[in-house]
Amino acid sequence: MSIYNEKISRYNEKTRRQKKNNAWPTLNFHLLPKTVKRRVYALKRLQLQSANIEAKFYEEVHELERKYAGLYQPIFEKRRDIVAGAVEPTEEECEWQSDREEEDLAEDLQKKAALEEKQADSAGADDPKGIPEFWLTIFKRVDMLEEMLQEHDEPILKHLQDITVKFSEPAQPMSFTLEFYFEPNSYFSNTVLTKVYKMKSEPDTADPFSFEGPEIIDFFHSIIYSINFHWMLIVSVCVQDEDLDFTLGTDFEIGHFFRERVIPKAVLYFTGEALEDDESVRRLLLCVIQDLDDEGEEEDEGDCDHTVSI
Repeated sequence: MSIYNEKISRYNEKTRRQKKNNAWPTLNFHLLPKTVKRRVYALKRLQLQSANIEAKFYEEVHELERKYAGLYQPIFEKRRDIVAGAVEPTEEECEWQSDREEEDLAEDLQKKAALEEKQADSAGADDPKGIPEFWLTIFKRVDMLEEMLQEHDEPILKHLQDITVKFSEPAQPMSFTLEFYFEPNSYFSNTVLTKVYKMKSEPDTADPFSFEGPEIIDFFHSIIYSINFHWMLIVSVCVQDEDLDFTLGTDFEIGHFFRERVIPKAVLYFTGEALEDDESVRRLLLCVIQDLDDEGEEEDEGDCDHTVSI
């Protein structure tokens, strides 16, 4: 068992005991001796120093992301050209060890594939350009993205050729920009739609101990009135105050998912391989949440696997 799994197990067991006793450990700070309270205040000052160091840590992480984004760029540009059909990969570039898997297909599937290929050849089917509907397929495969799509969005996204992320320049306020590149189409004249996420990495002066890393403070984007791709058209000024934090959080979660998962691993979402990894993480989180729920449903825990490889 890894240290991570052991911590989860200990926390879950402690939580179940506390729920069973229907009481969480409490501390009446005001009843502590004055000398003890002074020392606690000293610890809180140390904690604030720690939070400020953590904020600097995340700022440097952002700088590293920006630096390495430049190293990834040539790879992503080559991916874009292949998807769009601008270049044809060489035979060497197309070699992949999983090609052997085709040899392991069941005999009936091999016959079916051979028949379909023969029918396509006899019908004079044209070789498609690039990888048709590459990004649309990804949108439709990923639940988080598929839920945003409406029927009239699909023909628009068939023209989507690339999605990129750009990080703010050195010494500039922390932000990242998602760029959606479209081929010329009849839906709108823009070839690039952008969405910018402005962030801050510093403890809140009113509640410094709530700091857990960079948080979104605003976003803005290019607005195209002729389409209704919901996520691209969220406008902060239209959100009621009480819903603003939730909307910002949800929107940032989607943007972060594009930045951290979809853009770097696009081909694996296209094939579905990345979905299996996401499902494993989702199942682990559900199991942890389940353990933190009513202990009266512990009989369901037998279906959960709390192991995770790190």
